[in-house]
Formats: sequence, C-alpha cells, structure tokens
Amino acid sequence: MTFSNIRIILLCFVSANTLGVPRNFNVDYKNDCFRKDGEEFRYISGSVHYNRIPRAYWKDRLLKMYMAGLNAIQTYVPWNFHEPSRGQYNFSGDRDLEHFLQLAHDIGLLVVLRPGPYICGEWDMGGLPAWLLNKKDIVLRSSDPDYIAAVDKWMGKLLPMMKPFLYQSGGPIITVQVENEYGSYFACDRDYLRHLTKLFRSHLGNDVVLFTTDGAGVRYLKCGALQGLYATVDFGPGGNVSVAFDAQRHAEPHGPLVNSEFYTGWLDHWGEHHSTVSTAIVAKSLNEILAVGASVNLYMFIGGTNFGYWNGANAPYAPQPTSYDYDAPLTEAGDLTDKYFAIREVIKLYRKVPEGPVLPSTPKYAYGAVQMKKLHTVSDALEVLSLSGPVKSIYPLTFIEMNQAFGFVLYRTKLPVDCSTPTPLSSPLNGVHDRAYVSVDGVAAGILERNKALTINVTGKAGSQVDVLVENMGRINYGKDINDFKGLVSNLTLGADTLTGWAIYSLSIDQAVSQGLLWEPGSGEAAPPPPSPLSVPTFYGGAFVIPDGIPDLPQDSYIRFPNWRKGQVWINGFNLGRYWPARGPQVTLFVPAIILSTAAPNNVTVLELEADPCTPGHCTVEFTSTPVLNATVNSDHKHQRALFRRDDLL
Repeated sequence: MTFSNIRIILLCFVSANTLGVPRNFNVDYKNDCFRKDGEEFRYISGSVHYNRIPRAYWKDRLLKMYMAGLNAIQTYVPWNFHEPSRGQYNFSGDRDLEHFLQLAHDIGLLVVLRPGPYICGEWDMGGLPAWLLNKKDIVLRSSDPDYIAAVDKWMGKLLPMMKPFLYQSGGPIITVQVENEYGSYFACDRDYLRHLTKLFRSHLGNDVVLFTTDGAGVRYLKCGALQGLYATVDFGPGGNVSVAFDAQRHAEPHGPLVNSEFYTGWLDHWGEHHSTVSTAIVAKSLNEILAVGASVNLYMFIGGTNFGYWNGANAPYAPQPTSYDYDAPLTEAGDLTDKYFAIREVIKLYRKVPEGPVLPSTPKYAYGAVQMKKLHTVSDALEVLSLSGPVKSIYPLTFIEMNQAFGFVLYRTKLPVDCSTPTPLSSPLNGVHDRAYVSVDGVAAGILERNKALTINVTGKAGSQVDVLVENMGRINYGKDINDFKGLVSNLTLGADTLTGWAIYSLSIDQAVSQGLLWEPGSGEAAPPPPSPLSVPTFYGGAFVIPDGIPDLPQDSYIRFPNWRKGQVWINGFNLGRYWPARGPQVTLFVPAIILSTAAPNNVTVLELEADPCTPGHCTVEFTSTPVLNATVNSDHKHQRALFRRDDLL
C-alpha cells in the first residue's frame, strides 16, 4: 500500500465520520475498556521520539511502525528541546512537532502524547530546561512557585498547539499523560499533580483522557496516581503479566488494562555492555499482554540518537551514550530487525496487519578513511570560541551562572606557589561536573572526573597557567538528583589551599564550528609537547567528497575513530554527538545522509579531549557501513541496575 493510498483512505474515513456523530475517545469503566466512537478499542502502540530522529526520516519510521501492525504511536515532548532559553521557543525543522503529529495522522496512526513537563526518557535533565536552575534552591517537579510559574507559561504555549490534534477535534491524539512516573520521585506532592490536572484541563478541555504512568508496584502508584487521571503501569518482558496488572488494579479497579512502557530493550551507559533483550522473551510477553485484552505501548519501537549534547545520565552519575538504539525493533538508523518481524507476527494474532511490503532498511555506504589534520588547541582558539571574553571571579562559576547550558567551559587560573614536586590538585567536594581536562602551561596534567577521579598531581612554577576544561556529560534525568548543576560546582584545592582568581570562558564551540572559524590558519602546527599519555584538548579537521551524479548517494553511514579516545564530532557543522571508544560500549556514531552533501566537500571537525592521534604520523576517521554498539568496555564504574527496574536508580 502506498503512502498516497493510505492518505486517501484516511481522508475518506475522516470525511465520513465528520458527517455523523462527533468523534470521541473515553474510558469505559463498566466494561473495562477504552471506547473510540462508541466501539470497544485497544491500542497497540510504539514509542518514537521525534527529537531523536531527523525530520527527513520521520515518514520512513512512522510507515514502518504502521506496517508492523501498530495502530498508535507514543511520543514525549521535551520542554528543553523547544524552549532552550527562557521565553524563546523553537518548533521549526527537526523540532516541528505539529508536522510530526500530522504525519502520524496522515499515515493512520493514533497518538499517545506525553508532554511532561518532566519526561525522563534518558534525555538531558528529563526534558526540563537547565535555565530553571537559575534559582539554585528550586524544587523541581513540585509546587515550588517559581517552578509552577515556568510550567504554567510553557504549557500555556504547548497545550493550545496540541488541542487541534486531539481526537475529539479530528486529530490523532487519543490520550495525554500528565507528568511521568511521579510515584518514583521523592517529592510526592499531590498538590503539584492537582495543579497540573487543572492546567491540562483548562487548555485541553474535559473530554480528553488524561493518564499517569508508574512502575508496576503499589508503592509507585501511591504517589503517582491521582483521582481524575487514569492510572497505567509500565513493565518489561519476562515477568508475571497478571501480577503486574494487579498493581494497576490497585489504583484502577475498573477500566482498561494498560502497559504504557513495555520494554523491548533497555538503555546503555558509558562503560557498561550494550543492553540487549531476547526477541523470544519480548514476543512471548507481548503475546501474554495482548491475550488479556490490554492496551500496550512498546518502549522503544525505535530509539534513535542523542545527537549533540542531549543524552541524560543516571545516579550514581552514569551518562548515557550518543546512541539510543535500545535494542529496539527498528535500529537507531531505522533498520528492520528480527525483533520487528517477531512482534509483527504476534500482533497479527490480534488485529489485521496492513497488507503490502514493509519499507526496506535504508542503505548504508562506507565512504572510507578521511585524513585529519590538527587545527587548534582549545586554549589557542579562545578568541573565536569565546567572543565575549572571560568572566573574572574569585571562585569558580557554574555553567548556569555563565548562562551556558551545554558543552564546555574553560576555567583558567595560575599556580599560586612553586610545585617543583608533584602536588595534589583536588576536587574535595566532588565538584567537577562532569569531567575536567587539566593542563599546566599548555601541557596536559590529568583528568578529574565526577565520582571517580577527584585528585591529580601537578607540577609547575608559581604563576604557571592552569587551564581546566570542564565538559558537561549530560544532566541526570531520573530520581532525586535531576537538579544537576554543571561546571566546577565547588572549589578546587592545590595541596591544602583553595585556588582563587579565575578567568572563566563560556565556549560557543557549535557556533564556531558551523561558521568554519576553526579552519582558519592559526597556531595548530606548533612544536609538539613532550611525550605524554595525554594531550591537551585539540580540534582536528578533514574533508571528503561524495561524487555528484551517482544514483542514491549520499547514503547513511557510520563514523568510527581508530586510535582516538574521547571527544565530540561535527559533520558539516552538525553536532553528531560524543565518541568514547576507549570506554565503550559504543564505537561508531550514526551519520544520517541528510547532513551529507554531493555539492561540496564534507567537512569533519573533531574535538579530541584526551589523546593526540596525529602525533606522530597521520590520523584518520573512518566511515563504515556497519555499526558497532557493543565493543570495548573499559570502566571501573560500579553503577549496577537490573533491566526494567527503576528503584535502583533513585
């Protein structure tokens, strides 16, 4: 079935429906089901996050979900993705939520909307904007007046945009979630949930089904459920489905059974093996859920990618990698898997699956090795990276105090005394959030890392320049520690003395890369420093040509970093994300064809933070057709968690 045929059928249905009874979707408590236009209904949905997929691929992913037999999709709305600065909204391009919802509607998919304001989703700060932390003692996800005021303003922008897309208005949205897994949060502020309920009703009306989602345990539902919001649960494969739904029945004695997050895979952390979940177990548990007549959402159906700096982290501090593949039925790149077809076969037992071929996986192309050359060190490039210049402060300032949300900030001071013998430079209060690359007079001295490396030894003369480049590795997205400040959030000490007299540089690296400023001649070819296992953070550049006139090029690809250790990569100014093959498990990064060009050379810019792969000899990055998501794992990190359990992340 072609996309145009699907659209024609849908439009005919809508036209016919609008001539009769108004559309409605509600909960039938008497018969323990949903009703859509008066008929008993259950949804089989899949999670897809538009914010993790370039806009050009939305139709492909949604059509594949439709052809799998799903009749709905579920998506979050990340507040920080749309209001990166207070009062400045962005709903264009890859952030065009209305276009995404219209595509789903045109294809024939209903929508379960999860607008937050908090979403979790392994997304930076759980979707909450970092600028909320301008009030240092703010209690997020509570009745804190400053938080409530910001939420009211945001929802006053978002929810009126969503109202025309409600099912009752002729759109695809059948249910709307209020908050997310609130029963797992320490605040347990029922007045906050009541306020949100009233807020959502004021913008969306009284007819839309509002719901909550919590873990399948009575203790989660105790603070997560609220009268007037339909309580649903989430749980993964391999457990006892009846016991899990018994928890929902504790909060909702009658109404439809709903698993709002049935986990097809699980999330990853740097330094842990890539999570996988057996296809057979997923298929078996899905069958058990559908056999009892429940509605279900498969989380994730496609995971996508944490491009740029958008990944979140868990506590104790464990950041997630760039890939959000999730071992889902559709891969990070939207490719079909055995899990996809196994799920499709299960769905066939319960509803008619659309006829016709499933869209194929997108082709991948190995563009090969790209020669890279050294451009500038971060220190040498400060004039183009920090146009506003340094802020002087006795003590370090955080990212938020520097009015910066993501990326890197450079802290500069001087050694106050001679350190002719190795002297400890320490973060005694564990105040490096999250990783700091330290150099003395332009020579790498070591790395400080949150929870892991709180002290390094340095040498140098009094007055030697100390640079501390601090990387925000992603804010905690779940639990009590989501108010996650970044930068040097407490003082550094040299021996027993507190370091003072800082010059702090807010770095606009993405802007400098996109404008090509780092490719201008500079001091990048200075004499190499003495041999060391570490090098100072340095930019490298290279370019490759994709011939014009060859059919089907450009195609998607993956990039890998032989002999590189850790850093950030941009292609044609697009921030692809973090690489960290030295720790793993992710080795390659997904490169969508949409960012590549056949009309001009493709520029690759790399910020390598730890090693100097180009000294001595040449260095390359390599474009390949095959992803590597479960390779080197090199970490002493003790973060432990079991699949599908949330309580160990509190």
